[in-house]
Amino acid sequence: MKKVMLAAAAAALAVTAAHAGTLADPIVEPAVVVETTTSSSSAGIIVPLLFLAAVGAAIWLL
Repeated sequence: MKKVMLAAAAAALAVTAAHAGTLADPIVEPAVVVETTTSSSSAGIIVPLLFLAAVGAAIWLL
């Protein structure tokens, strides 16, 4: 009977140690996000040029 109780106590101790946690925060690596953008140098100039052309056409027609 002593051997059975000793084996049960040893097993309980081993299971407790196997499930023990830690108070330290887990180390999580941040996800790396790579964003590719395509831009042309004339993208920001098209709308103002169209506006000026519309204003010029409106003034010319008056």
